[in-house]
Amino acid sequence: MDVLALLADGFATSISPLNLLIVLIGVTVGIFIGAMPGLGSVNGVAIVLPLTFIVPPTSAIILLAAIYYGAMYGGAISSILLGIPGASTAVATTFDGRPMAQKGEAGLALIVAAVASFIGGTVSVVLFTAFAVPLADMALAFGPAEEFALVLLAFTTFVGLGGDDILKTIVMICLGLVLSTVGLDIISGEPRLIFGDMPGFYSGISFLVLAIGVYGVGEVLYTIETSRNAPMVTPARLTFSELRAGLSKMTRMWRTMSLGSVLGFFVGILPAAGATPAALMSYGVAKSISKRPESFGRGNPEGVAAPETANNAASTGSLLPMLTLGIPGSPTTALLLGGMVMWGLTPGPMLFVEQKEFVWGLISSLYTANVAAVLVNIALIPVFVWALRMPFTVLCAMVLVLCIVGGYAPDQRMHDVWMIAGFGVAGYVLRKADYPLAPLVLALVLGPLMEKSFRQTMIAEHGDVTVFVDRPISAVFMAISVLLFLLPLIRLLRRSRARASNPAPAE
Repeated sequence: MDVLALLADGFATSISPLNLLIVLIGVTVGIFIGAMPGLGSVNGVAIVLPLTFIVPPTSAIILLAAIYYGAMYGGAISSILLGIPGASTAVATTFDGRPMAQKGEAGLALIVAAVASFIGGTVSVVLFTAFAVPLADMALAFGPAEEFALVLLAFTTFVGLGGDDILKTIVMICLGLVLSTVGLDIISGEPRLIFGDMPGFYSGISFLVLAIGVYGVGEVLYTIETSRNAPMVTPARLTFSELRAGLSKMTRMWRTMSLGSVLGFFVGILPAAGATPAALMSYGVAKSISKRPESFGRGNPEGVAAPETANNAASTGSLLPMLTLGIPGSPTTALLLGGMVMWGLTPGPMLFVEQKEFVWGLISSLYTANVAAVLVNIALIPVFVWALRMPFTVLCAMVLVLCIVGGYAPDQRMHDVWMIAGFGVAGYVLRKADYPLAPLVLALVLGPLMEKSFRQTMIAEHGDVTVFVDRPISAVFMAISVLLFLLPLIRLLRRSRARASNPAPAE
């Protein structure tokens, strides 16, 4: 009952006229961002982040969360109409969404995607509400040693659950940790890594500057190079008869959408997992349990519903560890975490004690954002079709202007503009070299917390590092971290053993 009372208080915040307007603006902007190839929730949140300083923190997080939610909806639009995912989270939607559009069922595919997204979002928000308080209560037992072990776990999840190139992930984490130490020492106050006494570095490397540079400018540079020919947009009509037919078909997909929602939520909770693997896993599960698996990839509506329920559920699930433990579950939530730090808030269990209005206002806004997103998505389908015809040169110019203005506005320093340009080029080069950017952002955000908790523990324990394995909670986190760090090596040994037992035939 306490949870229901807190949720009711949250709705009093989220349905205020200002926050309702912010939700509508956020989901609309997010859907457009998600629908534009080359952009996505990460880029959208990074570009809009500077604007959040003009509203209170509660309204700011609601805006960013609404953009995040809207982008999850919008990614399906370009996947279906263009055959190009608006973001990696919508890759699986193209498998059946594009064939449906080519068969003249683009309107039906968009309806299925929108309703499935709504179902996935609704189920995941209910699960979020149920799990938030117990997880936060458990985390209240954390001290500096447990905080350090938890941050270390966040980094090792990127190593153990990431891609095959583990070395690049480790390099990016180390680079982010180095950048997080630029500025003044947190204990002695001595300047560190200020590159020849440059005044602009005394305040450290701004998370906002890094995010706008690598995700905004860097993504634009990369997309300009890789976009050769503009794809054709498949026209989409939306009539009441199509809407009614689409909703009737959705009732026969309840099993697919239920599995996708639950699977997506729990995969989204895992740091470094996120919505993309959740969508792909949900698609695979739906195909395996289908009575007509051969129809997948040829325009089966279930092939659209499965990934769309999962990626929206995962986007909500990734917010849970960020709020309760201070560990982002996806690159976008890493940006949200950085925004909270900039607003003077500390993500973690104490947030539920000290900032109840903020937390429950955000949670309740997920309900309103979910309803707003499905209504806006269905109502504005013709507008999205028109917007996708916008010349990419115009879109690039708009994004670059937003990046420069957004990076300059908070502190009004040209130093930040030059840093954005530098990080933009660096982000482009790293993307070309296939280096993951999410670990870099995560390390810059969590690096100061990791350093502070480690040094606090060492001072309190007089340099005794065994405290990390003596305390039960930190010992568990350290053990999981070691296991995750060794997981790539275990996978490599298994592959080597499999090759040895099944040698290639001689030519």
